[in-house]
Amino acid sequence: MNTTKPNISILSITLGSGGAEKVISLLLKALKANYNVTLVLFYNHIHFTIPEGVKVVCLSNASPARPFYAKFSDLVSFKKKYSAFIKAEKIDISVSFLAFPNLLNGMIASTNTKVKTIISERGFPSDNTTSKLSLYISKLFYPIYYNKCTKLFSNSVYINQDLKDNFGVTIPMDVIYNPIELPVQTINPETLNKDLKSLKIITAGTLNKRKNHIMIIRALQDTATPYQLTILGGGPLENYLTEEISTLKLTQNVTLKGKVKNVNDHLLSHHCFVLSSFTEGFPNALIEAMAIGLPCISTNCLSGPLELLNENEDVHIKTGTFYIGKYGLLINNDDHEGLKKALAYFNDHPLEREKYSKLSLQRAKEYELKSIYSKFYKFLNN
Repeated sequence: MNTTKPNISILSITLGSGGAEKVISLLLKALKANYNVTLVLFYNHIHFTIPEGVKVVCLSNASPARPFYAKFSDLVSFKKKYSAFIKAEKIDISVSFLAFPNLLNGMIASTNTKVKTIISERGFPSDNTTSKLSLYISKLFYPIYYNKCTKLFSNSVYINQDLKDNFGVTIPMDVIYNPIELPVQTINPETLNKDLKSLKIITAGTLNKRKNHIMIIRALQDTATPYQLTILGGGPLENYLTEEISTLKLTQNVTLKGKVKNVNDHLLSHHCFVLSSFTEGFPNALIEAMAIGLPCISTNCLSGPLELLNENEDVHIKTGTFYIGKYGLLINNDDHEGLKKALAYFNDHPLEREKYSKLSLQRAKEYELKSIYSKFYKFLNN
């Protein structure tokens, strides 16, 4: 351990394949230059590569696929283990991601005033719980334990506002957007400025209700244009979507690729990206598609798309229509007619595809890891 560097721990449930975990994996690469870094996981499940020099501690070898009540009861034993770890390793800063680690960090803050406890909320809180019970518990415990911590950062102004308005969180808050690593290979915008026989559309995300992939599929109904849609990701709604695709006679137009390792390879061969979610924290899939150079269409859901595609300037979108934003097109939640028109706009206007490809590449540079880490480092040490 380098005695000249502060000691920091990054606390998470796992380092699985989720959006928060990807952010952690990127921040670890930068943090190790300024800190002695330990990644502390509730459960021993690791998807992303951990940089050399980062120590890893797992509090349990149990499977992370545990019921909500079991995870909640685990906090009791984790609190004891994590508290002992912090004292033994002389941790100066404890940074947690997601609700359960945040609650644990609040417990630590209640008994250890020497360590700086920083928590990070990654999803829109009012719509980020799995049941009415978990929402009730959140409203009960967030004001108690979140407010014990030093400060909080999220990836959207709307998340912070929701925490203030509906969960009684009063500690200092800031917004630090998700970092990305800019891809080596990107789309040449000029290649999109030509007539197409068929617009190749792509989306990526877990096949669940929140991602609302069925909206994209329904937008392909009854169109004269033979759009081709690729959906990347697996999940509980795979059978349902497969049946709907068949029922709507779209088996020649829609491909469910399942989980893939190199998403960028698939993005590079398409003309347009669509995000159809009901809600997001900060949509990694959207910013990564922009970094490749894809023109993008997104629901104006909370939170993230408006910030990314229109610099958070509010818009009003009539049902069945779309809004031409600064960096992409916006549609209302669950409005497949609006999406149908947005797709037709990109399909019929090659110059607009080229324009928004250039704008996507330009916008993505603002979220490059070095730039975001600079803000994160200042936040840690402010």
